[in-house]
Amino acid sequence: MAEYKGIKGFKVQTVSTDPVASAIAGGTWASGGNLNSGRGLMGNGMGTQTAAAVVAGFSPPSTYFANTELYNGTSWTESGDLPSARSQGMAGGTQTAGIYAGGYTGSFPALTATFYFNGTTWSDQSSSLNTARDSMRGTGVQTAAIAAGGISGPGTPADDETEIWNGSTWTEVNNLNTARYAFNVAGTSTDAIAGPGTSPPGYQAVVESWNGTSWSETTEINTARNNYGRTNYAAGGASTGALIFGGQSQPTGSPDSMTETEYWNGTSWTEVNDLGTGRGRVAGAGSTAAALAVGAYPSTNNSATEEWSAPALFSKTNLGQVFYNSTSNAFKVTQQPVPAGTWSSGGNLNTARDGMYGGAGTQTAGLVTGGRDGPGASVAVNESYNGTSWTELSDLNTARQFLTTFGATNTASITTAGNIPPLTGATESWNGSAFTELNDLNSARESANGTGTQTAGIIYGGAGPASTGATETWNGTSWTEVNDLNTARSGVGGCGTQTAAIAFGGYSTAVVANTEIWNGTSWTEVNDLNTAREKPAASGTQTVALSMGGDPPASALNEFWNGTSWTELNDLSTARGSSGTSGNSATSTFVAGGRNASSTMVTTTEEWNVPTTNSTLTAS
Repeated sequence: MAEYKGIKGFKVQTVSTDPVASAIAGGTWASGGNLNSGRGLMGNGMGTQTAAAVVAGFSPPSTYFANTELYNGTSWTESGDLPSARSQGMAGGTQTAGIYAGGYTGSFPALTATFYFNGTTWSDQSSSLNTARDSMRGTGVQTAAIAAGGISGPGTPADDETEIWNGSTWTEVNNLNTARYAFNVAGTSTDAIAGPGTSPPGYQAVVESWNGTSWSETTEINTARNNYGRTNYAAGGASTGALIFGGQSQPTGSPDSMTETEYWNGTSWTEVNDLGTGRGRVAGAGSTAAALAVGAYPSTNNSATEEWSAPALFSKTNLGQVFYNSTSNAFKVTQQPVPAGTWSSGGNLNTARDGMYGGAGTQTAGLVTGGRDGPGASVAVNESYNGTSWTELSDLNTARQFLTTFGATNTASITTAGNIPPLTGATESWNGSAFTELNDLNSARESANGTGTQTAGIIYGGAGPASTGATETWNGTSWTEVNDLNTARSGVGGCGTQTAAIAFGGYSTAVVANTEIWNGTSWTEVNDLNTAREKPAASGTQTVALSMGGDPPASALNEFWNGTSWTELNDLSTARGSSGTSGNSATSTFVAGGRNASSTMVTTTEEWNVPTTNSTLTAS
């Protein structure tokens, strides 16, 4: 009899606590050394957990600070002060190469001067922000920084201005989409996020990403807040991760200090372990693995420091890993239960369109190709998704709608079939830079579905012009006719591989719910979808699949196939059909574009994510 290690590749391990899904999920806060001068509104901290600096700040009722303090991982030491006291400017850089600009002294106009810190003293750079403002935030280093938002004066609306620092001057660039103040910015001058903050009449959860040129709205934070701390300014771009912690919430009445910590992975927000004590107007420094939360007000911990530490990744978190928890006396397994998945907003396509079947790659490296941007208007547009935003790449050689795209990666895909018009069987191969025309399908058609890789694919169903069950396999060079679907249909959904595929839904003489599986030779009918529909997006494998959205009318339904039957799960936020998708996973995928219930082409993207859990095994 085979051993478990021989089957799965790892042994059953004995542990005292359940493993976590990632290093971040296992992170915790602990007490650090106290500031010498307790205060809040210092803007951002600079440096790392063991080599940090904070400067300026405010303590009620009316004390402003010029103080700079340095942290060595244990205690704070006073260093050289700013030329004058202030609060709420932007700060960035490291403990020995910091930058601070702007700020507020208790009366308007706000300040605009820019200063450098060398680890001992501050020097005026004789170059000012273009727009004086209070409660703005920024990030970056001495030679490349960004400052955004704020408020220009009493009674004025929130600002949306953004400025870039190149080491000598500030330049105004594209504005935030949502003006805000008392917020925060994480990342670098070319890869940043602007978190939630105050945008009268209240606090908000809106988050925007910066690509070095413009801001785009991305996934909202789980809990709206302002005046919070953040990590990750010089440690890397926001697309690689950041933490937001503390702050103030305002459900009713006066603001309450918060303990909640949320982790940004470049795509979505996850709540992780809380601060030990709620605090608002807090400064943050460090990285997602080793961070600092410093100061606050009003509270009794306005001089306190907390240190965030995330452990190394656990080898025990392999999916399917069985382990024994000696504390609970239970055998458990690490899983990603698809029914626990949820939808969140992603970046918008550059071109609104529908008429797409499938896509290539993954949720963080996906590809959506072709379609139509209006009735009868075929497009050749090709866009790639990095988990945050879409980028236009080289176009298809032949514009077409209701086409089929599949591939394991966003740099190796096949696009075939569709309607130019007329119907076409043209096949194009994508190498990450350009499309190359290859051998045509044997049967030109539209509204078919395909799956597999660039060198081993399959296409099935479609309309040519009547509904067809025609199935063809692809070997990287040419198409071969094989056994047809049992039910001829167009607008069919499907996913899987060349030798293990699944097809569901579509239109025959009416919209159908039929499901069939392919074993490499023939199709077999199995259990139907719960709700008949055509043109659904599909992602996963023959045994673990999702059917997302569809027509008619445009649907938000999301159904999960477990290898035997379909179960309805959390719906899409936007009902849509004929959308693009990454196609290869039921635990991490996206649905992009499509046509909504008003028959309007949309640009929105929704991302599906399934959490990792540890489930107790029971004997039966």
